[in-house]
Parts: sequence; structure tokens; C-alpha cells
Amino acid sequence: MSKRVILASGSPRRQELLKHIYKYFEVVPSNADEALGIADPAELVTELSRLKAAEVFERVQDEEDMVPAVTGMKRLSRMFAASKYVETDDIVVIGADTIVVKDAEILGKPKDEDDAFRILKELQGRSHDVYTGVTFMHPSVTKSFYERTVVHVAQMTDDEIRDYIKTGDPMDKAGAYGIQNSFARFVTGIEGDYNNVVGLPVARLYKELRDAEMLK
Repeated sequence: MSKRVILASGSPRRQELLKHIYKYFEVVPSNADEALGIADPAELVTELSRLKAAEVFERVQDEEDMVPAVTGMKRLSRMFAASKYVETDDIVVIGADTIVVKDAEILGKPKDEDDAFRILKELQGRSHDVYTGVTFMHPSVTKSFYERTVVHVAQMTDDEIRDYIKTGDPMDKAGAYGIQNSFARFVTGIEGDYNNVVGLPVARLYKELRDAEMLK
């Protein structure tokens, strides 16, 4: 039988990327507490991804705990009734978290437009690191890992930064930018996995899932 795959994230970008691995999956955003006192970025994103996956994994054990009003989602077995999707208790939950790091400072999502300007001002003309932690959880195995990508950003004028902020794109993203959108014109190069910067290291995740026999 097919596995029941659940993405513990409401990020549209992660949803698009996961489609490269699984044709059908459910989206159940995690309610895990993300306030952790961990300074090391690799350790932080890895633990956050584990907490997100674990919270959803525990919650979906009982369908009554799945609150549609909160998640806004229904099981894909219902949404795609004609898709031959098979209901199963063979569950795989995937959690992920992404952070941007510059000079050991972790840059999260901006609080407002002024904060977005501050963050982008710090990133322009320099390179920074993007870390994404990933955990997949199955009754028989739990695997956590992270990927790091270096991003090089061109010099930006204050007007260019403000124009980009006006698009609204920075406001829901770590580091106040989305590399896949209009900010791409300011990215002069990357070292590592591009998809990692978008929010999910697809190639690494595919390999880990394949090695753990989680693809069938």
C-alpha cells in the first residue's frame, strides 16, 4: 500500500518542491514551539525540523485531533477521491526549517518593513549562509539532517531595497528575501543546493528517503 505522506509545513515553496518527490501528500502545519535557546545554526534548524515533524506525527495518530479549522486542510485521500490514493496508517511526516545566518547572527522573518530593510541592508554586497534542517518520521525510522548553502548578494541601493520590500515578498521569508522571485536579480552566485535556499533540499531529501525505503 502507498504511504500516507504529510508535510508539516504551510510553506507554498516547500509544497512545490516536495511535489518533485511525492505526487500526493497532505499539508498539516506544525504547532510546535519554535523558541529554542540554541546558538549553533546547524543544530538549531535540525532540532526545529525534528520538533515540527514530531508534533504533527503525534497529532495525526488520532484523526479527531486533526482540526480542519486550524490547519485548513483535509486528508488528500478525500480531496483526491479519484486519484487512487490509498488510505494507510503507514505514515511519513516531513518537517523542515530554514534560517539565514550572517556573521553568526540568525536572521529570521522580518517583523515589519523597517526590519526587512535592516536585514536586506545587512545582506547586500556580501555573502551569507542559508541552513535548512529536515526530519522525516515514520513508525520504523526517524532521520534528521541539514544542508548549508552560501549565497552571494550584489550591492543594492536603498531605493532598490525599498522597491523590493514594496512587492511584499520579503515579509514571510527568513532573511527577508525569496531567491526564486524578483530578488534573483541581486543574487550573483551560490555555493551549494539552490533548492535549499528556497526551503527544501530536494536532492538530499530524496536520497535519504530512498535509502530508508520511504518512497513506496
